[in-house]
Amino acid sequence: MFRYHLPAGALACVAVFASVPTVAQTNTQTSLPPVTVDAPTPQRTISVRAPQRNAARAARASRIRNPAPAAPPVANEQARGPALTVLTVQQAIRDIQQTPGGVALVPAEAYRNSTVANTIKDVLDYVPGVFAQPKWGDDTRLSIRGSGLSRNFHLRGVQLYMDGIPINTADGYGDFQEIDPTAYKYVEVFKGGNALRFGANSLGGAINFVTPDGRDPFVNGVSVDGGAFGFRRLQANAGGANGPWDGFVTASTQAADGFRYHSNGQATRVSGNVGYQFSPDFETRFYVNANQVRQRIPGTVTKASALTSPETAAPNNILMDQQRNIDTVRLANKTTIRFEDTVVDFGVFGVDRHLMHPIFQWLDYRYKDYGGFARFTDDRNIGGFRNVLVAGVNVINGSIDNQQFANIAGQKGALLSSSVDKSRNTSIYVQDSFYFLPTMAAVGGAQFLYATRDRRDRFLSDGDQSGRTEFNLWSPKAGLLWDIDPTWQAYANISRSAEVPSFGESANVPGVAVIPFTSIRPQRATTYEIGTRGRRPDLTWELTGYRADIKDELLCLYSAFGNCNVTNANRTFHQGIEAGLGAAVFKGLFVPGNAPDKIWFNLAYTYNDFRFDNDPVFGNNILPGAPAHYVRAEVLYKHPNGFYIGPNLEWVPQSYYVDSANTLKTEPYAIWGLKAGVDNGGTYSMYVEARNIANKAYIASASIIDRANPASPLFEPGTGRAVYAGVKARW
Repeated sequence: MFRYHLPAGALACVAVFASVPTVAQTNTQTSLPPVTVDAPTPQRTISVRAPQRNAARAARASRIRNPAPAAPPVANEQARGPALTVLTVQQAIRDIQQTPGGVALVPAEAYRNSTVANTIKDVLDYVPGVFAQPKWGDDTRLSIRGSGLSRNFHLRGVQLYMDGIPINTADGYGDFQEIDPTAYKYVEVFKGGNALRFGANSLGGAINFVTPDGRDPFVNGVSVDGGAFGFRRLQANAGGANGPWDGFVTASTQAADGFRYHSNGQATRVSGNVGYQFSPDFETRFYVNANQVRQRIPGTVTKASALTSPETAAPNNILMDQQRNIDTVRLANKTTIRFEDTVVDFGVFGVDRHLMHPIFQWLDYRYKDYGGFARFTDDRNIGGFRNVLVAGVNVINGSIDNQQFANIAGQKGALLSSSVDKSRNTSIYVQDSFYFLPTMAAVGGAQFLYATRDRRDRFLSDGDQSGRTEFNLWSPKAGLLWDIDPTWQAYANISRSAEVPSFGESANVPGVAVIPFTSIRPQRATTYEIGTRGRRPDLTWELTGYRADIKDELLCLYSAFGNCNVTNANRTFHQGIEAGLGAAVFKGLFVPGNAPDKIWFNLAYTYNDFRFDNDPVFGNNILPGAPAHYVRAEVLYKHPNGFYIGPNLEWVPQSYYVDSANTLKTEPYAIWGLKAGVDNGGTYSMYVEARNIANKAYIASASIIDRANPASPLFEPGTGRAVYAGVKARW
């Protein structure tokens, strides 16, 4: 039977900042955690294999997945350390710090025990450069550095992964309804070209959601959350290890009536994995993930309706009973083999997804995605200089059996279109970091992507829309990483990115523009980035500036029947600043000593400047869809017994345009909240959280169009005053 890990010993303190949370250093390499807010410190006993290498080999191996120090064997169990296929938070931090650019790691302790953790916004709210705003249910509008601004439905421009396995469909779409914030032990964010390690090649980069394994601390738990607008959730997880075996499973079921009319929904999600260690250096792990989501869609409304009657749904959404319902099953395997100076990861995956989506038509889409990956990481000294080489290949293929019917009050009517869409993607990448000084590395890399899109039209009464496209794209990268001291890093890089269009990019505006998907070009960008990050005992920071010069950006240049048609713009640019700050502004107010109480200030600030660049139609207009300034701030009083309380602020000080012609704007807003709770890293934790306490009517997100007017239904109202509470037990 499984042997459960009991709390004992000390695990490094996890810290979370307004951008890149981290943990204390434990290795001899210069290792810089980039961020803030101290999280509770769980404890566990880590049993580790006895030494099997000589001292020199062990020193080199400490850089390969950072194995834990040796410890005596546990009775009746082969002595083993952390899982090979799933990095611990500390190992993931040390890996991510090798990136010469904007990255973040958010451990679960940063949000799971202190917020309702219902959407991706709750996870990423304090990561500068990320703009995540809720729409309805679990759906969120997400943009990183201005990615996917014209994507009014689903997600594009950011590649999502679960345990390194793609969530996006093969043609690039992504959905947040399959994300369960309660299921992960940490979330990695790689902005822009910094996602090369995944073979990702989009402007926004990549987000990787990592589930626990059976060798983690606190693998057993149960939580209950509830609050405003009928929200309720029950979540439980269990796991353990026995000799070479370990396993973990988590499940949650939730439902909500919703703030707006016609926004009720429910979801059940399950994730699990089973690992087996053939030897201390050879492990394989099998994953399963399943989701069932049923969600009604309230729709976008006019600006006046959003600000004066925010609960109101769009009339057509009610009349047509618009919904987004998803059933998903994902199976995968990942194997890791560790050699003296090298780690090899490889695996395969398959996804079966069924989208049942009555909107303007009744969409019945069946997705079959499959693929594999292999990654080689070599960390050794060459001529007395440290060198880290990463190379890999990713294959993701898939097909969409899509049918669209007339929507008759939420029921299927006559068939209106049908096709089989096939996508093929193979990427090969390599990156080398050469430490020409002990504290400074030159980083160079490149990716090659071969992709095809092939549509076979099966509904020919309205013409044959069949077609095929093929893409061969190179994306190089170069950068510098400087460990100024053990608590301070600086970095700079230049990178290329390339996004292959999906089947949804096209224009069909009779008399204006008819552009089939086969004529859409890939979006290319060159991004320049410079920044610094650091962590001192009572001060953490991140400051990054970037500019991306983009050719053929996928933007809304045309519209038909009020819907945006995404095609290629000529030239555009995105530039901005990402700033995070964390500081203990007061210490020892009531509790002096080595573990005093403190008041901690947390800030995430994002500045966006996205524009057309001498466009023949829109000139130098501002690109719609993102505010120029976005501020998230928090002040927390933290007592050493685990009690915390404090206010927080979300502030958009300037309105932003919702159309490319720059004729219609949102409204600026500021909303504030308050949270309090107890979490000392032990068995029990609880929280109470109030949001939008002033009950301000505001616009949380907006759809994009080429030319708008005051009657354009483009706006998603933000949620009104809400209070949530939860309690969690873990062991």
